Amino acid sequence: MLAVVIPYYKISFFEDTLKSLKEQTNKSFKVYVGNDASSENPEALLTKYASEFDIVYKKFENNLGGVHLVKQWERCIKMVKDEKWIMLLGDDDFIENNLVESFYNKYSFFSGKSNVIRFASSVFNDTEEDSNQQIFKHPEWETAQNSLCRKITGQTRSSLSEYIFFKDIFFTKRFTNYPLAFYSDDKAWLDFSDSKPIYTINETTVNIRISNISISGRTDNLDLKIEAEQNFYSDLYCKQLDEFSKTCRLHIMRKFEIAILKKKKLNTQQWCKLYVNYIKNYDKKQFYKFNKRLVKSIVYRKRVMH
Repeated sequence: MLAVVIPYYKISFFEDTLKSLKEQTNKSFKVYVGNDASSENPEALLTKYASEFDIVYKKFENNLGGVHLVKQWERCIKMVKDEKWIMLLGDDDFIENNLVESFYNKYSFFSGKSNVIRFASSVFNDTEEDSNQQIFKHPEWETAQNSLCRKITGQTRSSLSEYIFFKDIFFTKRFTNYPLAFYSDDKAWLDFSDSKPIYTINETTVNIRISNISISGRTDNLDLKIEAEQNFYSDLYCKQLDEFSKTCRLHIMRKFEIAILKKKKLNTQQWCKLYVNYIKNYDKKQFYKFNKRLVKSIVYRKRVMH
């Protein structure tokens, strides 16, 4: 059975989330709502929808999401009982009415073959009226590495809510705790896949809401977002680079370089290691561009020293 876990904090769009669960054509799921010590009480809404599907609710006494959002996700997941599959659904996101039905219809295709299931997605901006929103679809079967490479090169998008993952693999791998949980989901699909491909169900959609009160939509947390970006690409570059294709390795190396430069200069050791990796993954055009950047860095340092 499927557990839909909602780490709750904001009430503004929460009813849209609950309404989308109410409208599911298959009700074989259980909803777990973990209130992150929010000042916006959701209990009246939960009572309103209590007869529509099975809900377990818990209000935590301390707020974790403001400091360690990943820890809030994880304590909400620990509420889950016997369900084997978990969907972490944002409290402002909403799903198409056939999503759960599609999950069970396709179950025989992916059971035992994949730990991570993905749905098509659409971004819903609450400040815009757009009836022709783009739906992002994916290959039916795809390695987590290729999926991430498509995202970091701007060919697709990805976020937490449009995935379902196997509960047992979560307790083995866990989420990586980056600031604001930025990139924690991207890292999770690499880890949770555990060498198995991601299976995509494109016949239904998860709608991701972006607003000025969502973490993604806010602009007052830029420093933490940059820190998360640096940590994520450092992990990929330093620990997992060999898992990717040559083309994607080159993209990760450049992303790592850009992320570090957002806050400070690369040190000599970092430049040397990048140089070695560009040789190992030789591409004439990229190697030439890297050397131009390296020479500029050397010239700049000499000027500063004098």
